[in-house]
Amino acid sequence: MADVSIHALRKAYGALEVIHGVDVEIPDGEFVVLVGPSGCGKSTLLRMIAGLEGINGGTISIGGQVVNNLPPAERNIAMVFQNYALYPHKTVAANMGFALKMQKMDKPRIEEEVNRAADILGLKPYLGRYPRELSGGQRQRVAMGRAIVRNPKVFLFDEPLSNLDAKLRVQMRAEIRELHQRLSTTTVYVTHDQIEAMTMADRIVVMRDGHISQIGAPLELYDRPANAFVAGFIGSPSMNLIHGAVKRSGGQVTVEAEGLSLPAPDLEGMTEGRKVIFGIRPEHLDLDNRGFEASVAVVEPTGAETHVVLRVPGREVVAVFRERHAFRPGDVVRLLPQPALVHMFDADSGARIG
Repeated sequence: MADVSIHALRKAYGALEVIHGVDVEIPDGEFVVLVGPSGCGKSTLLRMIAGLEGINGGTISIGGQVVNNLPPAERNIAMVFQNYALYPHKTVAANMGFALKMQKMDKPRIEEEVNRAADILGLKPYLGRYPRELSGGQRQRVAMGRAIVRNPKVFLFDEPLSNLDAKLRVQMRAEIRELHQRLSTTTVYVTHDQIEAMTMADRIVVMRDGHISQIGAPLELYDRPANAFVAGFIGSPSMNLIHGAVKRSGGQVTVEAEGLSLPAPDLEGMTEGRKVIFGIRPEHLDLDNRGFEASVAVVEPTGAETHVVLRVPGREVVAVFRERHAFRPGDVVRLLPQPALVHMFDADSGARIG
């Protein structure tokens, strides 16, 4: 096992710079998830750690050793890709042991390592089968087993669950997390799915346009997003973000948006007229006659919760209720944000206020 240290890392394709001097410190044994929208640079960053992409500046260290100029085979990392990349003509056991065979490891030792990984992943009954005889989840386990047998210092996962159905994704999320708890190997995991990031990570690195927007524990990012981008990206449904201006009157602070007057916290920097973004998560909107008026547009019952899309002047907002309500499109309700759970951001920079 080893820590991973990334300092001032840059990547450019000709004149186009896609990674802009990022810094990330990953302690030994930590599970870190790189998350962000398509094109943000997360997979490029992972491939740079793996040695599959060259770098244009900065350093990458694994276990205290700078690996900038080391080929992938000498970095002692193992990577699991989105596609399983299994040899169709080899059995599960042969697929898992292939890298060890290429290292000239003796056959009994290969069998020992393959059996150890198969025990961890529940693949013992399938060692004699071929990839075509396996389900998608079983194939992904084989790909993970192929990584485990190498006893790497670092595991790298590049959107490994993208090809699985929804139910299997949930199951595999739990299995990968359990695997990490058993092996305690430093893990860097890339996904565009913020639910995967929230449920699996020790820490999340949120990326945008080749920059790091915020690094922190999942609930830290959820409860105190550093900027409006993170606030809107982390959480499902995403946070309601309403542009407006601060108004101070009689000791009360509100955000005045088109047709709305929203009670706001009295934070340092909330000066009269300042352009701000008022943020409130859907689950923090309550039905209350003191609130603002909204018209029900769409009702989405999920079972445990009901998601409601509502129209207010100039925009739509989303509310989530655990209680069951007989909402119908066209109904008019009043919503009140929970004051202690409001987030405020600067309208120009997007940075958190207070």
